[in-house]
Amino acid sequence: MALWEQILLGAVALLVLMWSWPGVQRAMQRSREAQERDWRGVLVPIALVVLFVFLLISMVR
Repeated sequence: MALWEQILLGAVALLVLMWSWPGVQRAMQRSREAQERDWRGVLVPIALVVLFVFLLISMVR
């Protein structure tokens, strides 16, 4: 990749981060204000994805 492409990619990545930062801040604030933290709602989908990946790996062998 040429130097100008790397600089352009870095600039685009920086602009995307700056554009999305206010939404990230609001989401983090809402997360802090939440009364009940529902970890099962996060862990169950992650566990299902891990099991699915293991299933795919076992099917390939």
